[in-house]
Amino acid sequence: MSSRISIARPQPHFSPDPHGFSNPRQSTGYRSADPESPLEKLRAYGKQIEDYIEIYSQPLKPHLPAIGRFLIVVTFLEDALRIMTQWSDQLWYLQKHRRFPWGFSHLFLLLNIVIMLSGSAGVILKRHSEYAVGGLLGVVIVQGFGYGLIFDINFFFRNLSVIGGLFMVFSDSMVSRKTLFAGLPSISETDRKKYFLLAGRILLIFLFLGFVLQGKWSISRAFISIFGFIACVMVAIGFKAKWSASFLVIILSIFNVLANNWWSVRSTHPQRDFLKYDFFQTLSIVGGLILLVNMGPGGLSVDEKKKTY
Repeated sequence: MSSRISIARPQPHFSPDPHGFSNPRQSTGYRSADPESPLEKLRAYGKQIEDYIEIYSQPLKPHLPAIGRFLIVVTFLEDALRIMTQWSDQLWYLQKHRRFPWGFSHLFLLLNIVIMLSGSAGVILKRHSEYAVGGLLGVVIVQGFGYGLIFDINFFFRNLSVIGGLFMVFSDSMVSRKTLFAGLPSISETDRKKYFLLAGRILLIFLFLGFVLQGKWSISRAFISIFGFIACVMVAIGFKAKWSASFLVIILSIFNVLANNWWSVRSTHPQRDFLKYDFFQTLSIVGGLILLVNMGPGGLSVDEKKKTY
């Protein structure tokens, strides 16, 4: 019987890092995804809020463009109705205080009514939106000079915000147009939309700035002003724009009902018309913010740049 004797041969030494590239020491550098970092926690909370907004706004999302467009022009509809129901008072003011000649004052009011009604209908129905927005912009400017309110700071800021809302409508319904002169450089529809969205975002926040600059100060007003100002800056630069615009919609809606409650004032009180005017103008600016929530901040924004980088 033969026997086999196995002799253990020496195994070659195996090194997982033969070239010595590994670093046995623990890294002490910056970790970008540290869950315990305050910045990461803030980002997580922000993402959670955005998710909640996205979830709870789903039932309204298909209707947001129509709601926003209607609210933007509601101040023009109210103004046209007010001129028609107070025709003689409007004529008296223009002729006695603004020195409008007889006949010219009638034409001024009539043109304002026609342009406001037709422009508002065009915006709501999305028909000839460029001409509708242009006509309403003209009304804002002409009324400022016609009624002598162009240098009133509150009126000026409010109308800048209304113009911002109209810019949002224009960018929402922008259509392709052929260049009038072939061969000349032109701005594409996408680029035009980005610029109008940027202008609309910046102009929308002027109403809140007017609120910050005017009125009596209190602890609650200071608290709202600080957070509202932060939200305005975020809207202007397009950082977390949907979240900050949603916050401003809520704040302005509550403020509008509490501060501009024209329905609680007697119909003969002169302050009623001013409160009513402010109420519907604020609704128009809320409509512009709703369009911003629906469309997003556009290409010229921090949110869009974050997607690229």
